[in-house]
Amino acid sequence: MRHERTPVSDDMSESLENLNRPYVEQLGEVSIASSLQQNLTFLNELFADCSDFVIRPFQIETSRPARAIFIDGLINSAEVDRALQALMIDEGGMVDASQLAERSVPAAQTAMVENYRELVLAVLSGDTGILIEGERQAILLSLRGAKMRSINEPESEAVVRGPREGFIENLRTNTSMLRRKLKTPRLKMQPLVVGKHSNTSIAIAYLEGVVDPATVDEVIGRIKKIQIDGVLESGYIEELIQDSTYSPFPQVQYSERPDTIAAALLEGRVAIFVDGTPFVLIVPTTFWQLLQANEDYYERFQMATLIRWLRYMLLFIALLLPALYIAISTFHQTMFPTTLLLSVAAARETIPFPAVVEAFIMEVAFEALREAGVRLPKTVGQAVSILGALVVGQAAVQAGIVSAPMVIIVSLTGIASFTIPRYNAAIAFRMLRFPLMILSAMFGMYGIMVGVMLILGHMANLRSFGIPYLSPTGPLSSSDLKDVLIRAPWTEMAKRPSFLAIKDTRRAGAAMIEDLDTGLGQKGIGIKHPSEEGTS
Repeated sequence: MRHERTPVSDDMSESLENLNRPYVEQLGEVSIASSLQQNLTFLNELFADCSDFVIRPFQIETSRPARAIFIDGLINSAEVDRALQALMIDEGGMVDASQLAERSVPAAQTAMVENYRELVLAVLSGDTGILIEGERQAILLSLRGAKMRSINEPESEAVVRGPREGFIENLRTNTSMLRRKLKTPRLKMQPLVVGKHSNTSIAIAYLEGVVDPATVDEVIGRIKKIQIDGVLESGYIEELIQDSTYSPFPQVQYSERPDTIAAALLEGRVAIFVDGTPFVLIVPTTFWQLLQANEDYYERFQMATLIRWLRYMLLFIALLLPALYIAISTFHQTMFPTTLLLSVAAARETIPFPAVVEAFIMEVAFEALREAGVRLPKTVGQAVSILGALVVGQAAVQAGIVSAPMVIIVSLTGIASFTIPRYNAAIAFRMLRFPLMILSAMFGMYGIMVGVMLILGHMANLRSFGIPYLSPTGPLSSSDLKDVLIRAPWTEMAKRPSFLAIKDTRRAGAAMIEDLDTGLGQKGIGIKHPSEEGTS
């Protein structure tokens, strides 16, 4: 293989000059020429100084000049060699490129393209292009072979019970994992390309006949409006398509788990796959959705309900506990029991700072230790975060900088924030904790009440692709509360969420639900225990 250079003709130089080193989307204006020499001239100029761009010369039937073009490192070399060998020994006569692709190319996927946009984009994505003398079409061979990470359990969404596979950074691998979960032709995946320089491939996945078509159109329309140099992670897309940019609450959910994406699509939502990242976006998103974990649906509903109640209680602790302690210790000391009040007063006797300053010192230190634990290598990160918290907290108490009750309050708050299943939702509550602490230091319990009312008002005003953020509690949809306040058994959740305005509302057979409700569960009617033999 060699990188072949040819002189630049006046025609192709003029095309390049007019396009001013074009972006890929502009190459749709340039058609593939019938002259192989002109095509090589254009490609050599377009990919000048690109050491990984390879042009491989060969001949079809020993007489028809042709060239294979590809990016070194993105193709499967053995498969490309096999395909070129098949073309070299072809003896079917002088046929056009499309017939040649149909009968002689040993590749699972082939395509014919007529302009440079499709050709260059495919080659940059890992395909191999075949240019033939006298043909105005190029053959594309899907012979990709770039190295990629193996499929492992996602660290950010680990479960005790459930699938152990997670998405990786390859788009087609991710869509195939979803396809294995939903084996139906109703699973549609519409392709898009975003980014002037990155040309990032995106796939919009949804279940036809279940999802609201208006939601799909809205998602595609918002993504098509994106004009940016490059999209390197799905976070770019999330920020550019959300309804409210300045809200601290996430309006788009993301997940690394195929089962989570499959469950979202079965409810009538839309998934957005982005090449180069394992995080897949889910829209529309509601607040209660961010507080639900995968295991809520894999364990018995009684246990899932109790864990949800615990999660909601810890959510209030993560948001309000430091503010409540500041308000009570500063303005409402009579709310403490006498014994506890004397203990807190004795602990704070030598502290030189007011409670709000003390809380800010500990909260900032805790957040710094948490961030250090994330950024450091895994082998030392956890040890630094745990030992750092113990050492810093103990030293601060002994030095009289903070009181022991404040260390307990901040520790409980940190532990409670870890129980929120979605990391982006936990970040929102971590941020809102600080303004609530300031309000409680200024106005006591009244400040906390005003702050909570402002947060609830803001959340009630949010939308995610037209869906109210607090659905189904605001506006109230009583039938959908079976999967919010509790996790009802599947027999009680036979219908999909009504607030999504989906087409097919039923997800469980009516006859099965009626039979299970009548018998309070399936019975082994045809099985008799030996002790029952002979009884009527």
